[in-house]
Amino acid sequence: MLLAIDVGNSTTSVGLFDHNKDLRFLAALDTDSRKTADQISIDLMNLFTLYHYRYTEVTGAIVCSVVPPLNFMMEKALTRLLGKPPMVVGPGVKTGLNLRMEVQTQVGADIVADAVAALEKFQPPIITIDMGTATTIGVISEGRTYEGGLLLPGVNVSLEALSRRAAQLPAISLQRPKALIGKNTEDCMRSGIVYGTAGMLDGVIDRIREQFAGREVSVVATGGNAPVIVRYCRNSITYDKYLLMNGLWAIYQKNK
Repeated sequence: MLLAIDVGNSTTSVGLFDHNKDLRFLAALDTDSRKTADQISIDLMNLFTLYHYRYTEVTGAIVCSVVPPLNFMMEKALTRLLGKPPMVVGPGVKTGLNLRMEVQTQVGADIVADAVAALEKFQPPIITIDMGTATTIGVISEGRTYEGGLLLPGVNVSLEALSRRAAQLPAISLQRPKALIGKNTEDCMRSGIVYGTAGMLDGVIDRIREQFAGREVSVVATGGNAPVIVRYCRNSITYDKYLLMNGLWAIYQKNK
């Protein structure tokens, strides 16, 4: 079995694949760069116990991370737990992508995994949208070329900034708005963030499509906030909860 781990800014996703690429479980842990290797090992062991699997049956592990301070401890924990070091998505790892970026090492490992998975399901050109702590938008053209993308604050980051900087605005959770036009402060905030983000995505998608005039562009979204937002977009967007995990599986198979 393959253990796939995505270390994000807020949440660390842990997935376990069997040999048939079936995802046996997908769990989420808080990302805490202060954790020691022992604490990370205990967290992972508890997940295996919770989902009734044995970590001794894991034959390989792959990690992608956007939190550099946690990388060493994560690798140390997995080496201790599994008896061998994990594969880490980064320089030197085969992805099958052509990165058309000024500094290739600046492309996040999660963005790379999303792009690899998208190419397994769609024909380019492709737009990938990952909605986590940050919202990242990637563009993939013919020849498996990652052209670049856009990076903007995530939905929850925007909500938190709004409530912190405006004294009369409360802290609220991200939920589906009752209507486009809110009738109280909380409803107005939810309508603003949901419809505003959906409108922003539609505008960016339309502008990217103009770059590929005459060609069909596929759009796929993933990330914790995507299910709430995508339903309000006017463009056709495929939501794939497991996009990044499937990308890690594909990268592992290319390198094992």
